[in-house]
Amino acid sequence: MSTFSTVGVVGRRSSPHIADTLDAVVSILTAAGSEIIVESATARLIPNYRSVDLIELGALVDLVVVVGGDGSILGVARAVAGQEVPVVGVNRGGLGFLADISPRQLQEKLGSVLAGDFHVEERALLRSTIVRNGEPMGQAIALNDVVVHSGSVSRMMDFSLWINDEFVYEQRSDGLIVASPTGSTAYALSAGGPIMSPGLDACVIVPMFPHTLTSRPLVVPGSAEISVFVGAEAETPKVSCDSQVDKSLQPGDEVRIVKNPESLRLAFPNDHSFFESCRSKLDWGTRLSRPS
Repeated sequence: MSTFSTVGVVGRRSSPHIADTLDAVVSILTAAGSEIIVESATARLIPNYRSVDLIELGALVDLVVVVGGDGSILGVARAVAGQEVPVVGVNRGGLGFLADISPRQLQEKLGSVLAGDFHVEERALLRSTIVRNGEPMGQAIALNDVVVHSGSVSRMMDFSLWINDEFVYEQRSDGLIVASPTGSTAYALSAGGPIMSPGLDACVIVPMFPHTLTSRPLVVPGSAEISVFVGAEAETPKVSCDSQVDKSLQPGDEVRIVKNPESLRLAFPNDHSFFESCRSKLDWGTRLSRPS
């Protein structure tokens, strides 16, 4: 029998390529005795179950199974954060740092989670607020990163960085990435940032192609309040959360970034290892053979 009486199922953008995996997930959940509720877009692929909008799903289930890539989990994270429901990912995307279970391991790994053989990791989210003329203009949360950027390919922007009301620097670059430990293996990594253990209470600030050789990634405490002020000459600046939520900025705007008070609960089989994921997904070198 399943540890979870009611399980939500979410598929990647209702992609038909994941239909076989969704069918396998549903079969495993049914055999374990779990009631199934399907996210409304995913219901086009598995239509014979109760369906609800994603924003409602977290309050109705004990576990959410996401079939897709890490991007699918990013969207789910923003919808269920703070609802205490654990999320487990089945990887039908790319690297799969968050969606860790492969389809060929589905019966074994998902079965282990349903049987209670799993652990939960609390993953911090970031909350960004646009402040214009002293007034908040809107908020969004991110699991991976908040990116302030020029909004145009091959165009730089000017901005200033402040941490806890203390001036850090002015910079001219393509923008700035503020990433959580979870997001350190995503966009921030490709921009030259460090890999951070997911449990750290910290975030990393990574310049994007800065017009100086001395700009380097900066790791700050998770409690820090980070402010990015858009320069007066910026033409089409934007702020992006997880590369999924974009908002336009104006010169003089402040993007204020803090740790979100509510986190995401990711469920992994007990044999999951972050460093094993790094070795396999980032192709870290294996041990050199001993000389004969």
